[in-house]
Amino acid sequence: MGEIDPLSMPLEEALRTQRAIRRLKPDPVDDALVRRLIELALKAPTGSNAQNWEFIVVRDREVKARLGRQNRRVWRLYGGLGRRVSRGDAKMQKVLDAVQWQADHFEDIPVLVVACLRGGLRLPFPPMLASSYYGSIYPSVQNLLLAARAAGLGAALITLPLWSTFAARRILGCPWSVQPCAVVPLGWPLGRYGPTTRRPVGEVVSVDRYGNRAWLGGV
Repeated sequence: MGEIDPLSMPLEEALRTQRAIRRLKPDPVDDALVRRLIELALKAPTGSNAQNWEFIVVRDREVKARLGRQNRRVWRLYGGLGRRVSRGDAKMQKVLDAVQWQADHFEDIPVLVVACLRGGLRLPFPPMLASSYYGSIYPSVQNLLLAARAAGLGAALITLPLWSTFAARRILGCPWSVQPCAVVPLGWPLGRYGPTTRRPVGEVVSVDRYGNRAWLGGV
């Protein structure tokens, strides 16, 4: 496995231009590059420094097809509802078109990285337990997404293939002690990255108490 060049994109550029890229070319992605991205994902913090990640790199077309069937089963319900709710919203319809494209071409995605945690989430209470549990995997997924952006790869965080945890574990061969948490499809993008449009900071930040939009209209 050969050496690859270090990822030299400035962090702020990666942050400002990162977006969910769902339309991917079927062209192969080298194992060395995927391994490098996961190495960077492993630099993320975890609760109590448990480092209880597991990553499953899926290239086998049959495994992708089985996950794709799970994805489409959920998408038929979720996507249909989304179409109805966002009728007349051209921007949201465009997003749904991209998700539909991904669902239709799921088997052609070059690489799926399934991020998992060892140690299943068992107790329903308190609600923050779930937040604490998944807080050990999502920082690493964000590292993976940013590294993919810096490498010029398209990527997105999706969960629809995992809505049936029983089916997902069976497809991926996971024991009950390993919880699949997210899927990151990776490939060379058909589209392009660019600056993203987001709400101003002042509209989403409260100071000291919720609703005190002290930064609204600020620099």
